[in-house]
Amino acid sequence: MKKSEAIFGLLRIPVDALAVFAALLLAYRLRQMNIDLIPGVQLLDPATTLPDLPDYLSLFVTPGIFGFLFFATCLGMYILLSTRSAWNEVGKLFIASFLWLVAVIAWYFLVKKQLFYSRMLLVHCAFFIAVFGMIGRVSVLLLQRAFLHCGVGVRSVISIGGQSIVKAAKTTLVHDIRYKYLGHLSTLNEIKALRKNQEIDLVLQTDPDPKNSTTNLLIEYCRSEHIHYAFLPPVLAENPHQLRTDRLGLVPMLSFSPTPLDGWGRVFKRIFDLLGSAILIIILSPILLAIILALALAQGFPIFYVSKRISDPLRNTVPVLKFRTMIKNADKKKAALKEKSHRTDGPLFKIKNDPRVTTFGRTLRRFSLDELPQIFNVLVGHMSLVGPRPHLPDEVDRYSSYERRVFAVKPGITGLAQVSGRSDLVFKEEVRLDLKYIEEWSLFLDLWILWRTIFAVLRKNGAD
Repeated sequence: MKKSEAIFGLLRIPVDALAVFAALLLAYRLRQMNIDLIPGVQLLDPATTLPDLPDYLSLFVTPGIFGFLFFATCLGMYILLSTRSAWNEVGKLFIASFLWLVAVIAWYFLVKKQLFYSRMLLVHCAFFIAVFGMIGRVSVLLLQRAFLHCGVGVRSVISIGGQSIVKAAKTTLVHDIRYKYLGHLSTLNEIKALRKNQEIDLVLQTDPDPKNSTTNLLIEYCRSEHIHYAFLPPVLAENPHQLRTDRLGLVPMLSFSPTPLDGWGRVFKRIFDLLGSAILIIILSPILLAIILALALAQGFPIFYVSKRISDPLRNTVPVLKFRTMIKNADKKKAALKEKSHRTDGPLFKIKNDPRVTTFGRTLRRFSLDELPQIFNVLVGHMSLVGPRPHLPDEVDRYSSYERRVFAVKPGITGLAQVSGRSDLVFKEEVRLDLKYIEEWSLFLDLWILWRTIFAVLRKNGAD
């Protein structure tokens, strides 16, 4: 660890303490003067329950500072590393501020069994802690980055191995100001020679092999010379996976999952799907009822078409609902039309101006209204609002092992591929975008895709 990393890491503690002190003091002063945060709007009554300033400092400010530092420590906000982003710092700061607010409310309500001095005072405290803390953190981070630009705290990195370092890792080492990449070497003797004239902070091995004496000698050299040693996983270095370090007892283990949608990610996405589908059903119910009535008058029953789609790696199927946009028994005529499919780049079956589509059905398809009933699939858990396209069993039979990776998550009504071109995309590009979504999933990405879906539908590009 660099000395500058330790200094800046420790500097965050008094900066946070000062930010909390200033926030609590400013909130007290504003409440004492009955000043609101909204200019020209007076909402507060005169404060009658505020303690004197000495009591406030001793009974609330001092414990409040230590309480915030405790939550910040639990969230790993004082780790002595320079390799963290500003967004990571700010995000954890907001979480710590929220936990601090909850702890204060719980302490006064459950332990002291009394109300806080002032609810508005408490709101101001939490708000100013977040604001002042963010200013302090960003200031420290900018100061640290300024030192890095001057070469202070930069980690000198050398890579070694029979195979060259992967492109993504090399790009980071070359362009990130936190690192100084010294190049790639092939043997331990070359590192020893370089070490005589150049300080080395990290040795990065590209082809570790525990059965090879070269790897063991390299690790032993790094330990004896107090150089950090790391290695790139030979199987996973070229692929973006969710890597994490686990332990089997005392034995460290490097593991990966194909998607962040494991554990809490899956829980959050399901909650998001439940709430989102319920809200959409309520909002869109007049449109759904109007389409049902129009379909009944225009082409009769049945109103809905149920398509069996593959939903997981075990090839279990789910009933995907759609408004019927084709003539009756359209599936029986599919075999005779396969030669007319314009999708020759993969196993998908699509026909331009499909003769089986009804006149009213073509209108529904143009604006993707035929897929609205799938909201009910989302509500019951068959699908997600966002995910890869649902897959037909006869299409899946021709998927490669690479293409079967899309079954890591539930199929979705819309997805990254749909907002990036819909049916205009070649099959390989569609799969690539689906896998990119699976490997980089976040709730923010889901929201972005849903927002982009509106414009994709209105543009009508790629709608079959």
